[in-house]
Amino acid sequence: MSLAPSTALLTDHYELTMLQAALRSGTAHRRSVFELFARRLPEGRRYGVVAGVGRALDALERFRFGEAELAVLEDVVDAPTLEWLASYRFSGDIWGYAEGDAYFPYSPVVIVESTFAEAVLLETLLLSIYNHDSAIASAASRMTMVARGRPCIEMGSRRTHEEAAVAAARAAYVAGFATTSNLAARQRYGVPSAGTSAHSFTLLHDSEADAFRAQVTSLGTGTTLLVDTYDVTEAVRLGVEIAGTGLGAVRLDSGDLGALAHEVRAQLDGLGATETRIIVTSDLDEYAIAALASAPVDGYGVGTELVTGSGHPTSSFVYKLVAHADGADGAGEMVSVAKRSVDKASVGGRKYALRRRSAGGVAQAEVVGIGTAPTDDGDDRPLLVPLVRGGEVVGRESLEDARARHEAARGELPLAAQQMSRGEPVIPTLHL
Repeated sequence: MSLAPSTALLTDHYELTMLQAALRSGTAHRRSVFELFARRLPEGRRYGVVAGVGRALDALERFRFGEAELAVLEDVVDAPTLEWLASYRFSGDIWGYAEGDAYFPYSPVVIVESTFAEAVLLETLLLSIYNHDSAIASAASRMTMVARGRPCIEMGSRRTHEEAAVAAARAAYVAGFATTSNLAARQRYGVPSAGTSAHSFTLLHDSEADAFRAQVTSLGTGTTLLVDTYDVTEAVRLGVEIAGTGLGAVRLDSGDLGALAHEVRAQLDGLGATETRIIVTSDLDEYAIAALASAPVDGYGVGTELVTGSGHPTSSFVYKLVAHADGADGAGEMVSVAKRSVDKASVGGRKYALRRRSAGGVAQAEVVGIGTAPTDDGDDRPLLVPLVRGGEVVGRESLEDARARHEAARGELPLAAQQMSRGEPVIPTLHL
């Protein structure tokens, strides 16, 4: 994989000033353990979804300070620090929850083991990726869950930053979305893309019939016609007249979507287009999708609410030092350290985690061992997998694997996870 462009400056100023001070004090090379976790889920959510793992591994491989990056830092840190950065290569180990898995408060989503200097520099990079992608995947998971097998299309690119749009499409795909409108996500990650036309295409033509005819001629009868530019009933009639009863789908983008879907379904069936699907769009979120469960809708296009995390655009992950070697030379025993600030406490010590499950495979608790792994009673599932070993990425996998894992992880949660009403995490987190 190409190492350009560098990701080294996707960080905060204070990471570099901490590094400089640690190098001067002699503590920079202490063996250390950092943990990325969330103290709580977004208010009312029952579970979260881990996403961004693959993107984080790609970014780690490109975390290098070349001449251009060092030039920017000449008036940020001193010469010895610049010299150290010039040869920076992460050489430690990283463990984490696999992409697509569920997480809960205080789940050790990522564990970074290295020297303080090597590990602290990754804080902002890892947090920015995991906080964004996991927020999108968590929202997407709720949407695909209430869609009950009806496909969801990600179409939020125009509602967020251009690079966030690509990451959002990837994260949504992990959590079960079928396709994206974003072609960069198709290019970079192989996310299937889809799309046909917007209202401007209809308005461009002298008549709606001319627009439909042009689209069908170009894209075939299996295309999706947008039927609410003018009059929905007339547009549906025209669509079937032009494309025939084999018309692929019609899209509704405004109005009372539930009522319209019933009316359009009846009209399509009356015209003999019984296999023509109905796709709905227009500021959908998980609640709107759930409300359409009884409507004859065949698919959902989701934009704004998805790419903004449906009201929770971050996962509130933090990255904290939880253990370090006892001794400035880094050779002593590991000791636990923890932040004790009010409302911002952390739990010290290197963590191990498993999901306690019943004999029937239903999740019962998130069990986190401190210092040693919890005992598996035979039905439990270990959660931490190796992502980086000795500085080399070992945990890269396909998005299809992540999608399958998400489906399985969500499927093992108690039924209360499917409730859209606000509530506490669906299983407790236990520290042993």
